Amino acid sequence: MSLNKVLCILSCFVLSFATNAQTESQIALADLIPELEAKFDVKFSYTSEAVNHIVVERPNEEASLTTIISNLNATTLLHFKFLTERYITISTIEKTINICGVLKTVDAIPLYGASVYVSGHTKGVVTDENGKFTLNDVEVDATITISYIGFETKKLKALSLRGQKDCVIITMTAKSEVLDEIVISKFLTTGLQQRVDGSTQLNTEQFGILPGLTEPDVLQSIQALPGVESLNESIANINVRGGTNDQNLMLWDGIKMYHSGHFFGLISAYNPYLTEKVIVTKNGTSSAFSDGVSSTVNMFTKDEVNETFSGGFGANLIHADAFFEVPISKKIALHVSGRRSFTDVFNSPTYENYFERSFQDSELTTNGEDINEVATASDFYFYDYTAKLLYDLNEKHQFRAQVIGINNNLDYEESYTNNSNETESKTSNLKQTNLGFGGDWEAQWGARFQTHLSSYYSQYNVDAIDYRVETDQELIQANEVLETGIKLKANYKIHDNLNVLNGYQFTEVGILNATTVSNPVYSRTKKDVLLNHAFFSEIEFKNKTLFVRGGVRANYFQKFSKLIIEPRLNLRYQLFNNFAIKFLGEFKNQSATQIIDFQDDFLGVENRRWILANEQTIPISESKQGSFGFQYNKHNFLVDIEGFYKTVEGITVSNQGFYNNFQFINAIGNYTVKGVEFLVNKTAHKYSTWLSYTYSVNDYEFKTLEPSVFPNNADLRHSVSLAFNYDVLPNFKASIGGLWRSGQPFTKPVEGNETVQSGNSTFVNYDSPNSEYLEDFMRLDASLNYSFKLNDNVQTSIKVGVINVLDRKNTINTYYKVDPNDSNSAIRIKKESLGFTPNISFRCDF
Repeated sequence: MSLNKVLCILSCFVLSFATNAQTESQIALADLIPELEAKFDVKFSYTSEAVNHIVVERPNEEASLTTIISNLNATTLLHFKFLTERYITISTIEKTINICGVLKTVDAIPLYGASVYVSGHTKGVVTDENGKFTLNDVEVDATITISYIGFETKKLKALSLRGQKDCVIITMTAKSEVLDEIVISKFLTTGLQQRVDGSTQLNTEQFGILPGLTEPDVLQSIQALPGVESLNESIANINVRGGTNDQNLMLWDGIKMYHSGHFFGLISAYNPYLTEKVIVTKNGTSSAFSDGVSSTVNMFTKDEVNETFSGGFGANLIHADAFFEVPISKKIALHVSGRRSFTDVFNSPTYENYFERSFQDSELTTNGEDINEVATASDFYFYDYTAKLLYDLNEKHQFRAQVIGINNNLDYEESYTNNSNETESKTSNLKQTNLGFGGDWEAQWGARFQTHLSSYYSQYNVDAIDYRVETDQELIQANEVLETGIKLKANYKIHDNLNVLNGYQFTEVGILNATTVSNPVYSRTKKDVLLNHAFFSEIEFKNKTLFVRGGVRANYFQKFSKLIIEPRLNLRYQLFNNFAIKFLGEFKNQSATQIIDFQDDFLGVENRRWILANEQTIPISESKQGSFGFQYNKHNFLVDIEGFYKTVEGITVSNQGFYNNFQFINAIGNYTVKGVEFLVNKTAHKYSTWLSYTYSVNDYEFKTLEPSVFPNNADLRHSVSLAFNYDVLPNFKASIGGLWRSGQPFTKPVEGNETVQSGNSTFVNYDSPNSEYLEDFMRLDASLNYSFKLNDNVQTSIKVGVINVLDRKNTINTYYKVDPNDSNSAIRIKKESLGFTPNISFRCDF
C-alpha cells in the first residue's frame, strides 16, 4: 500500500472521529425536549416551528433542570419560562436581536433614503448614502418591511437579517411601472428625487426639511425647483417658466382640481400626510396628459393595503389635522384624513400676518368716503377632507375609490356711522369649494400587459354676496365648474427595455358664470359646455445609457369640430458615467382658463373666474415648448443646466390680470418666454446645499394693442435661491435659505398728465405698458425640526419655521388709482409680501 493511500485513510479516520465527536456533543432541541420531560417530569409548551432546525449543546448528565433552562436561554434565540414548577413555555417573545442590511439595486447601486421598519410598530430607520441600515433590539419573530419609491416592497424575517460579520446585502427589484426609475435619489433634500424623464418627485413620507416650512406642504415645496416661482408668494399663483397659475394641471389621484389653496393661496389645500408622492413635470409630458400648457402637478395618495392600523395627528398656529390608515381585512383598507383651521376661534400672530397679507386693499379693508367710524368683524375658516377605499381583489386586480373636499369660508361685517349719524352695517360672504370623486381599476393581464381604467367627477364653486350699504346694493356673483372624465390606458411591455402605451380619454366640462345686482336690477347667467375626445399613444425605450419616449395625442373638440395634434418627445442620453444630455419637447392645449372681469370681483379677494373657450373671443390656448440641457452627477455632486423656449398662443388680455389701460379691452395674443435654469446641488449623509439660478425673458404680443409687444406681467429676468440643510443630531435638523429675484414689471401713469376725463368719470392715464419694474424681492427663511419617541409606537416631532426672518418689506404688486382728493393726480397702491412670520407645529405618528 502506498504512502499516499495510508495518509488518505488516516485523514478520513481522523475527520470521521472529529465529526462523530461533534455530533455526540450536540443534539436537536426537538429531540432534547422529550428527554428532559421524561427525566424531570415536566411539560414544555411550544410550537414545532419555534424549535425546528435548532441544535444545542447536550447538557451535562448531572446538571439540574434550572441550570439547563438557564443555559438554553443564554445560548438560543428562544425564551424559556417557568409557568409553574412543572410547566415551561418556549417562545420568541421578549427575545431581541440586532439586525443590519445594505440595500442595492440589481446594478449594485446603493439606495439612499429607503424606509426600513418593524411591521406593526413605529420602530424604523432610513438607509444612509451607502444604502446601509441598522436596527437594534428587534424581536426575533418580527417582520421587517423595506420600501422605496420605484421598487417592490420587501418583507423579511428579522432572523434573516442577523449577519454574523457583515451586514446582509439586499437586492431591491424595480417595480414594473412605466417611468418610475429614479436618477437622483436625494435631490435638494431628503424625499425629493429626480426621475429619468426629467420630472421631479416629492415623497412626503420621507420628506426632510425646507427653509420656512413646518410641514411638507405640497405646493410650497415644489417652489424650491428652478423655474417654479410665485410672484405674490401664493401657491394659488404658481408661475412655471413664465406661465399663469391656471396653466398648471393639478391632479389628485387622477381627479382634476380647479382649486389649490387655503387662505386664498398661502397654504396648500392638499393634506400632505396621505399624499404619498407628487410628480412635477415642466416639459416632455407623457401623451397620457393634456391641459396645463405650463406644467403638470400629479399627486398620488398611499396605495397599499396594510395589515396594521396606523395614523397621525398634529397642529400648528393655523390649523389641526389627523389621518388614519384603517385595515378592514387582508384585502380591504380605508384611508381618511381631515384638516380644519381654528382661525375663527383663535387669532395667532401667524394668522394675523396671513390675514393682513391676503386681504390688503380688498373690499374688506376699503370703505366708502362718507364713513366716519368703522367697526369690523371677520369670521374666516377653512377645512379639507379625503377618503380612499382600497380593495385588492388579488395580486392582479386592484380597485380604488376616493373623494376629496376643499372648503374656504369668509364672513365679513362692517358697522359704521354715516354722515347722518345713523348706524349702518354691511355683511359680505365668500365661499370657495372643490369637491372631487374618483374610481380606478388596475389589472395585470399577464407578465407584459396591463390596463388602467379610471373615472372622476370634479366640482368647483366660488360664491360671493356683497351688500354695499352706501349704494343700497346687493351684488351676488357665482362661478361653477363641473367636469367628468374617463380614461383607459393599456400598457404593453414588448421586452424589458421597450414599452408601448395606448389610451383614450373623454372629458365633459361645463362652466357657469352668474352676476345679479339688486339696484339697479340686473342679472346675467352664462353657461358653456365642451366635450373632448382624445386618443394617445407613445413608445418608450430605456437601458443603462439611453431613455427615449416619443408620443402623440389627438384631441377632438366636438363643439368646434376641431382636431389638435400634439407630439411629445423626451430623451436622455448618458454620454459618460457621470455626464448626460437631455432634450424635451411638447405641444399641449388648454380649453378652460381664468379671467378677471374686475379687480374687485368676489370682494377683491378671489377675483378670478373660470371660463371656457368659444373659439371666437376666447380661443383654445396652445403651447409649444422645447428644452435642451446637460447634467453632471458624481459623488452626490450635481450640476444641471437646461435652456428652454416656450410660446403659448390663444391667451386673452382678461386672463392676464392687467392693472393698466388694457384692463377692460378684449384682445387675443400670445407670450414667448426663453431662458436658462442652472442648479448646483451637493448632498451628503448629514447635509445638503444647493444654489439655483434662472434667467428668462418673457414678452407678450397682442397685435391689436399699441404697443403690440411688451414685457409679460410674469417677466422675472433673474431669480436666485440658496439653501443649506444640516443634521445637527440624528433627530435634530436645521435649514436656512434665501430667495432673491428681480422685480416684476408694472405700468405707471404719464408723468405730468396722470389722469384723463371720459364723460363724468376720471381714469388713470397710463404710460407704456409694463415699462417699469418693481424693486428686487429678497427673503430669508429658516426651519428647525426636532423629533423624538414618546414610546415604541409613537414618533413625535416639533418643527419651527420662520418666513422672512429679516422682516424685509417687499412689494409684490402695485397699481394706481385716481386720488379722491385731487382728480388730476393718481396715487400709487402697493401690495406687500409677508413680513416676519413664525410658525410652529407639533406632530405625532403611530
